[in-house]
Amino acid sequence: MATIFDVARVAGVSTKTVSRVLNNEARVADDTLARVRAAVADLDYRPNPNARSLAGRRSYLIGLFYDNPSRNYMADIMGGAIRRCQEKGYHLLTEPCEADDPNLPRLMVSVAARFRLDGLILTPPIVDRQDVLDAIAQANVPLIRIAPRTDPARTPHVHMDDEAAARLAAYHLADLGHTRLGMILGHPDHGAAELRQRGFMDAAAERGLTLSPDHIMPGDFSFARGFAAAEQLLALPNRPTAIFAGNDDMAAATVAAANKHGLQVPRDLSVIGFDDSPIAQVIWPPLTTIRQPTMAMAAAAVDLLIGDSDPEPVRQLGFELMVRQSTGPVGG
Repeated sequence: MATIFDVARVAGVSTKTVSRVLNNEARVADDTLARVRAAVADLDYRPNPNARSLAGRRSYLIGLFYDNPSRNYMADIMGGAIRRCQEKGYHLLTEPCEADDPNLPRLMVSVAARFRLDGLILTPPIVDRQDVLDAIAQANVPLIRIAPRTDPARTPHVHMDDEAAARLAAYHLADLGHTRLGMILGHPDHGAAELRQRGFMDAAAERGLTLSPDHIMPGDFSFARGFAAAEQLLALPNRPTAIFAGNDDMAAATVAAANKHGLQVPRDLSVIGFDDSPIAQVIWPPLTTIRQPTMAMAAAAVDLLIGDSDPEPVRQLGFELMVRQSTGPVGG
């Protein structure tokens, strides 16, 4: 196996310069940076994480704690974080947990200490537990939150404008001529669920549309709950002609429920989701949805945690409406 000395020899620099490049430090000229990276690639050099840890104060380990019923969402979060960690020479420790576990603060601090984690990344709804934030702050463990709802200024975080994105979904359905709109809400403990409901309903009101209370169903971001909610909506005598689901899992469940009831999407029912997760393009018809930059948000969280980005502690990423075959004109 190639060593750091081999890389230094091929690149014509010192081992200290190689170390600076590997640690993404400043003060390295562009031509030197290019030579070192080329040598690393040519020699297929892979830093020894144990040696790096002993040489400095970093463990090159980041912890990701999560509790989310949407496997597709978490697959993107993990994928984005793992890929960025690999690019930066770090490793990701993933820890599933129960968001309402009273022992969660102690567990997180214990794991961070045991593995000497360089920091933690939290996802909703854990990001909003004040006792968790207090314990992490007291233990002096660096923390980045993804999409916090409460006290966002307390820690560096990454987010998107869920409210504006949901408004775009409502405009899309209204522009297609739909007046009987339905909605399946997200998990009540997730701040994004509240923002998406508010944005969708406000935009509908701007177009002169009011959602009937019986056209708004509770959900929890899971396929099973989405299917049950969709069945209730489709059983109404004056059922919606278009349904906005709080995420793609529930939107896919709505398409499945429509098929069960003999309804054709989008001729008889338009369905729009949120996230643009993998499920959006593997069902038929493919989902019209809001593309949330989930993988990019996770990558940005890693960048903020290791200090490899702009010093601004808050990153807001953009979104996009992906129009596919699950939405169409009324009766079209």
